[in-house]
Amino acid sequence: MSLLTTLNDDIKTAMKAKDKETLSVLRMLKSGIQNEQIKMNRDLNGEEELAVLSREMKQRKDSLLEFEKAGREDLADKAKIEITIVEKYLPEQLSEEELREIIQTAITEVGATSPAEFGKVMGLVMPKIKGRADGNSANAIVKEMLQKN
Repeated sequence: MSLLTTLNDDIKTAMKAKDKETLSVLRMLKSGIQNEQIKMNRDLNGEEELAVLSREMKQRKDSLLEFEKAGREDLADKAKIEITIVEKYLPEQLSEEELREIIQTAITEVGATSPAEFGKVMGLVMPKIKGRADGNSANAIVKEMLQKN
């Protein structure tokens, strides 16, 4: 079953339950996928759908940070709820330990010994963690590990 079909079913369920917050987020996810399909002029494969979901998640996490900085707890709470809803459609997230293992393997593969080789390491890491870990977290860990070398 495609993600779009799952979203449509969940939209119907949210409508019947009169769950406005969930319904709103699901509609945004669906429109994001449909917009990407229109842009590519074809149906999306699973990896492309995952990329759309990851982008939506990143937008919400960035918004959450900004709302918290501005002291807008009302909007921060709404963003947290939206993040929880989007997480249901993403694959299980990697733990920090698993992420560190993937990064260490990439550093070893590339033979990176200094922060100057950051780009090579990230180029190898990002496809492996796509949709399963936050790019900012990976970025920080790679920098930290390359500083130690």
